[in-house]
Amino acid sequence: MKLFTKDELVKQIRDVCNAGWHRSVKKTIDTRNDGAVGNTLEQLLGIEENNLPIPNAREWELKGKRKHSASPITLKHIDPSPRAAKIVTKVLLPLYGWPHAKAGVKYPKQEMSFRSATSAAAFTNRGFRIVVDRSAMKVRFLFDSSKADRTDSDILAWLSSVDMRIGT
Repeated sequence: MKLFTKDELVKQIRDVCNAGWHRSVKKTIDTRNDGAVGNTLEQLLGIEENNLPIPNAREWELKGKRKHSASPITLKHIDPSPRAAKIVTKVLLPLYGWPHAKAGVKYPKQEMSFRSATSAAAFTNRGFRIVVDRSAMKVRFLFDSSKADRTDSDILAWLSSVDMRIGT
């Protein structure tokens, strides 16, 4: 596995971008959700392709997508860095979580869940969105209760519980 420091990785990605358009490593004609962009970037960086749920450049997981694609990008299935802060388990789950679908069946009745397939292009039905703050060099996870789907009774009940826990 090729390992990069953060500075080396940023430089390599800039070099790839500055070199202009690159032909896909996959034979894609009409297929669009095939991972070809990510596979091409990995090859250009000299990273061996793998589908393991681990970062592919030391501690960084590379993500890529076509310019006008509406397909989502999965950032994490686990606590984001810094992991020691336990952001999901100590902040998002207790403040914004909802009853787990199998609470009282497979899990204890009070079991909570927090899952969010979140986009930078639109708010989720619960009012979450990703914002790329280039000036601060951060990816922000935003909550705006006014963007939640108030026509869904489950979401309305969840919003009420969020309002009691932290406010909306």
